[in-house]
Amino acid sequence: MKRLLIAGYGDIARRTGALLAPGIEVRKLARGLGQDLDRPGTLREMAGWADSVLHLAPPPAEGERDTRTENLLAALVGDGRARGPARMVYASTSGVYGDCGGARIDEDRPPAPRIARARRRVDAERQLAGWCAARGAALLILRVPGIYAADRLPIQRLKDRVPVLREEEDVYTNHIHADDLARIVLRALDATAPAGIYNACDDSELKMGDWFDLLADRLGLPRPPRIARGEAAGRIPAASLSFMSESRRLVNHRLKEQLGVGLRYPTVREGLAALPLNSLSRASGTP
Repeated sequence: MKRLLIAGYGDIARRTGALLAPGIEVRKLARGLGQDLDRPGTLREMAGWADSVLHLAPPPAEGERDTRTENLLAALVGDGRARGPARMVYASTSGVYGDCGGARIDEDRPPAPRIARARRRVDAERQLAGWCAARGAALLILRVPGIYAADRLPIQRLKDRVPVLREEEDVYTNHIHADDLARIVLRALDATAPAGIYNACDDSELKMGDWFDLLADRLGLPRPPRIARGEAAGRIPAASLSFMSESRRLVNHRLKEQLGVGLRYPTVREGLAALPLNSLSRASGTP
């Protein structure tokens, strides 16, 4: 890897960039830098430049297709004569699996997205798979669950006393520390990393309410109240409630055995214990 294009330059891109070896030329594709995946005309300089691409850009907010991925792939080859990258790494979402009823699932489980944002991710995965297969490029898809770090925590939600579901109706949720995800991305970009699909998660097997309890205990805040699912519609924001309609436990054997990644924070317990309390007191995060 000599020239890396990063599409969607946010937190994970910055963390990954800090880990790159010296001498790698990086080009950032972001709306704030003048490139817009919703406006193909701003992407003309991308054609034929990169030998590797890190695709971190989210799909559009509406629709069934990921038109941003479509525009990115078209820009990489321009008029069709430019040589495309040899390696593509895409950060997808574990939401593509849909509701699994709390079962343990690996990457062989077929996607069954229930909500539109996950269906757009599946569309992106399909576009990338077809594009890379046609050009002989290596494709690594990272199916990412909830990302956390000191500045990526639902602290305000705890302070607002937003309820969680009672234990018997609660759902399993999955996590990855932002620094571990950056290290996973870095490994995926390496030319020796096997192409394929990887659950980019830690080893936690935790229900959502238990996650909020752990965080509240770490912060010295009251644990959130527990309510029945039938009460949730009027007391939990719709965006948060949508995540409570799916339950699954991701298995990460392939990540560790085939990709060879060792997690710095194997579960959220180690991750939360390592977070500095002074940073947590200033962070608010999102629900």
